[in-house]
Amino acid sequence: MANNIQKLSFEQALAELEQIVKTLESGNSELDKSIVQYERGEKLKQYCSQKLQEAEQRVEKINLSNGEIKGVEAIEL
Repeated sequence: MANNIQKLSFEQALAELEQIVKTLESGNSELDKSIVQYERGEKLKQYCSQKLQEAEQRVEKINLSNGEIKGVEAIEL
């Protein structure tokens, strides 16, 4: 696993998170390893959530700078 989550792209972080979920759901990991993976998964989840919020804000800025302002609508991700 990569040690520095901040260096990962959104797609890389999401793929790693999905792999952790699969591993934990299988129940084939030792307890200590599962706890470490769970903690890593939580950090990845927070990172992905932050990246999605940043993307949403960028989309809202694009809508606001498009000339005619008709309001900002939340987008579904």
